[in-house]
Amino acid sequence: MASGSARWSPESSPSGGRSISSSTTPAIGIAGEIHELTDAHWNRVLDVNLRGVVNGVMAAYPLMVRQRSGHIVNVASLGGLGPTAFAVPYTASKHAVVGLSTSLRCEAADYGVRVSVLCLSAIETPLLDRGNPVDLPAVWRPNMRRFFTSLLGDPYPPERFARASLDAVAANTAVIVIPGRACIAWRIGQLAPEMAAPRMRSPTFGRITSR
Repeated sequence: MASGSARWSPESSPSGGRSISSSTTPAIGIAGEIHELTDAHWNRVLDVNLRGVVNGVMAAYPLMVRQRSGHIVNVASLGGLGPTAFAVPYTASKHAVVGLSTSLRCEAADYGVRVSVLCLSAIETPLLDRGNPVDLPAVWRPNMRRFFTSLLGDPYPPERFARASLDAVAANTAVIVIPGRACIAWRIGQLAPEMAAPRMRSPTFGRITSR
């Protein structure tokens, strides 16, 4: 789970005939069991994680269409490609970002605009240790660092993530899954989705991820 902002490439100019790039990375991680979460939890996640990306796209894409060039890079999550227990609103919002990006990529190609979506696993940042927003109703949530480490191993170094992301964007990859072990988990989930749910429901997994 990561937070960020919409970014407009500073060297770009819609009137200058140069390449335009836009990166939208708004995100908030809210975790807990779905029967304890409220409308306020859902609204916060969707307003930030989905509406934030939509706002970024709507600001940049029309300019790219007029210039007939550019590259939008939206940041989703590995959770946007498969199930994630204890983070249902977050996962739903990231699935929406993936769907928005892959669908827009098809439409944007007619105007020479590229669209990619980054689907990253846990990155080593302080965000892994943050709780839910304090102004929302308090609910139980797992220890997210232990949660992701138990599923996918140690968090990925941010410097390596940045290099891998830039390389994949330069190659115009549609769905960018980082790191490699996350890509393997995604593919296994596609081939055998029934393997993920028992893993997350097991008593051992519950004890490991509890605070």
